[in-house]
Parts: sequence; structure tokens; C-alpha cells
Amino acid sequence: MDNRYTFKKEERISAQREIDLLFEKGISFISYPLRVVYFQKKTFSGADASVLISVPKKKFKKAVYRNRLKRLIRESYRLNKMPLLNQLQEKDCGLLIAFLFVGKELSGFKEIETAVIKALASLKEKII
Repeated sequence: MDNRYTFKKEERISAQREIDLLFEKGISFISYPLRVVYFQKKTFSGADASVLISVPKKKFKKAVYRNRLKRLIRESYRLNKMPLLNQLQEKDCGLLIAFLFVGKELSGFKEIETAVIKALASLKEKII
């Protein structure tokens, strides 16, 4: 694996069956202002960890704000994912992760990055 901080198409969850699997059998926890849902797979195709990012339209009516929050979450994941990916490679397993924004108001990059770092550290501990 290259050590560049990229976020490619293969790292995004796009298949409906993977999304269904994640929300049916996944385990969730809160890293405020994010709710994280994850599912560990023994066999995997593509990236070691695949990610889904969601911001509710109900709380943020304007697409500008939803897109900004998604962009901030994506960027903080991109910058801080390497320790988790390295551990997944060592254990030879895959992970589906969903970051769901549950905050009531817009957050800055520092707050979101702190939440993502905390969430990734929790995921790293929970990998079997």
C-alpha cells in the first residue's frame, strides 16, 4: 500500500448490498458530532476500509451546508486513516464504516477532525 494520503473511489461504499449489510449487522457508537457504524469483514474486495459519509437533510436544509460537512469529514478521514489501514492489513480483514453527522449545528474542521481521530482510535481497538 502506498503511504499517500488519498481518498479514491474504491474507498467509498457505493453498492446497495454493502450499505444494507452495514446497517443491518453493523455496530455503532457515538464520537460526537458523529455516529459511527462499522462492520468487519473477513473477506474483502477493493480497499481495506470502505467509507460512507452522510449528513441529514432534515437538520441541514441547504445543500451547501451538507456538502461542507461531508467535505470536512472526508478530509479529516483522509488525513488520519493510515494507522487503521495498516492494522487492517496486518490482520488481513476489511472494514465497512459509515460516518453519520448527528450534530445540530455546523461544526468546524478542528471539532470534526477530533471526532474522526477519536472514532478511528476506537475502531482500531475494536478490530478482532
